[in-house]
Amino acid sequence: MERVDTYTHGHHESVLRSHRWRTAENSAGYLLPYLEEGNDVLDVGCGPGTITVGLAKHVRPGRVLGVDRATDVLMKASELAEASDVDNVLFEQADVYNLPYARGAFDVVHAHQVLQHLSDPIAALKEMARVTRHGGLIAVRDADYAAMSWYPANAGLDRWQELYHQVTEKNNAEADAGRRLLAWAREAGFEDITATSGTWTYADDDSRSWWSNLWADRLEQSSLGRQILTGGFGTETEITEVAQAWRDWGQDEDGWFVVVHGELIIRM
Repeated sequence: MERVDTYTHGHHESVLRSHRWRTAENSAGYLLPYLEEGNDVLDVGCGPGTITVGLAKHVRPGRVLGVDRATDVLMKASELAEASDVDNVLFEQADVYNLPYARGAFDVVHAHQVLQHLSDPIAALKEMARVTRHGGLIAVRDADYAAMSWYPANAGLDRWQELYHQVTEKNNAEADAGRRLLAWAREAGFEDITATSGTWTYADDDSRSWWSNLWADRLEQSSLGRQILTGGFGTETEITEVAQAWRDWGQDEDGWFVVVHGELIIRM
């Protein structure tokens, strides 16, 4: 039976604003030392392709294929690759549970912020393993929302964290995926696993403003806010209040926010 998972964030501009910020360096740094020239790479859940294009630069002349379920965002990824003058990357639609590629087709299979949105991350890991050659690598990285922390204390951000967990739980997803990656990999049958962690930190004026306004806009304009309402988790008034709490925090010169990620390198 085909699985139909709900992508909690959707593809509103406020979401893609975050995705476009991501690069191979700031989001896949744990993988880069393992890459070699000539590697063939599959980037699962590639979104607008900013990480994918970066990976392509590290492995050329190896080929890099970025796949995503959403066709509209794949168009943006193709436009980025063309503008970046990267000729060893392609993008196409595919489902992580049923990848249309031969067994052992890739040297490296990478997924950034993907497993947290899936109802069956273990099945996805097994399918990623199927298309990874013997001796190749699977690399996964996911945030852990419960491990995120900020200063100063802010009741509105506390409520945001609670609302986000409620929405993802309804979607049969796992907001705290980062801490679970190792357990999922072991349950999938993998043995040669290197587990690490990484962070994004927003503390200077520009990054703090960008991060706070991004989340305020997501609450008020993206599918996240709609899911809060339709799920009965909060009201329009509360969403507005939480969004304003984000903006207020972003204007505090003492403001500090850290996003914690779990990371795995799995040797096949």
